Amino acid sequence: MLEAGIKNTITIKVTVDKTAKVMGSGTLDVFATPAMVALMEQTAAQSVQPHLEEGVTSVGTKINVEHLSADPIGIEVVCESTLTQVDNRRLCFDITVSDKHGIVGKAYHERFLIKSESFMAKTNAKL
Repeated sequence: MLEAGIKNTITIKVTVDKTAKVMGSGTLDVFATPAMVALMEQTAAQSVQPHLEEGVTSVGTKINVEHLSADPIGIEVVCESTLTQVDNRRLCFDITVSDKHGIVGKAYHERFLIKSESFMAKTNAKL
């Protein structure tokens, strides 16, 4: 059973493949907002997955992000997620990303619990 308070932390180093220039979200060699969002979703998703029944996973449905500070290639960033609310199948998270100088970004994120097999069947039916 999922309950508010579940936390997770992932630490990564900003690499060239995670820059705005490479990801196409800008022209500079700085940590890209899309890379930060992916890290945020990964951190939240991984926090709850061990608590789910077999065949169940979560999918991201909403994210409200603030990217507050630029980071260069080579710096380490730490992403921390906290599950703040469980409302039936809806999971709500507060997430922060920081470096050694302070907060880089923060987000409110929602995920929904789904049954993988039926979700994929419905998705593939679009073909």
